[in-house]
Amino acid sequence: MTYPFPGMNPWLENPLIWHSVHQRLIVALADELGPRLRPRYFVDVELHTYVTIPDEPRPATRYPDVLVIERGGAAVAEAPTLQESPYLEVVLRDEPLEESYLIVRLVPSGEIVTVIEILSHANKQRGHDREEYLAKRQEFFDTAVSLVEIDLLRAGPPMPYAEAAKNADYRILVRHRAHPARLKLYPFNVPQPIPIFSLPLLPDDQEPLVNLHQVLAGVYERAGYDLVINYAERPVPPLRDADVAWANDLLKQGTT
Repeated sequence: MTYPFPGMNPWLENPLIWHSVHQRLIVALADELGPRLRPRYFVDVELHTYVTIPDEPRPATRYPDVLVIERGGAAVAEAPTLQESPYLEVVLRDEPLEESYLIVRLVPSGEIVTVIEILSHANKQRGHDREEYLAKRQEFFDTAVSLVEIDLLRAGPPMPYAEAAKNADYRILVRHRAHPARLKLYPFNVPQPIPIFSLPLLPDDQEPLVNLHQVLAGVYERAGYDLVINYAERPVPPLRDADVAWANDLLKQGTT
């Protein structure tokens, strides 16, 4: 099934699969930008690590290490003559959550020119992970580094400086080192295309346009997310009624 939406696919926002989408989208974006920026720039994939505070409740949107998605097939048969043996209950410690982001580096100095972040549920949910992300974000704002922050999640409050589009479903925020106090904000809703934005680089460099929709559609098709998404169920979080009707019409067109 080809990618069915002109913009963001709201079914991809489900926390059960978003971590996979996030990781694949980061790598695909690096692969798309790398050849266009060479030889002056190198696009690198790096990791944030988040560690949950022991007294803080485990967020409901933390991603599982193992995921089983039920989409049909015969039921698992149980042997009626067997009984479960006695067991000890072992509680797992919360493992650090690692999430990728992109860095555009100048060659050969390695200077960080631009950081590209795709937000996760951990970033947007109030708590320690969000505070840690915002502290790292402020470090970028305090230095001569450009930042692109891509928010493809309807859940959670907008990030600081993006509240001007608080009623939008999604946002892309671009901060250019050449004018750090004037940020570009691209708001868009479920039925709308993902905005095309220019990637901030050093002055006098030609800044490439980024077609994020094209990258996301490629990830969707290569990964085969249509095999694990049940479009008969409402997405998480749910859509507005008008958007439900619009999405159902598009999905029907894609299957005819």
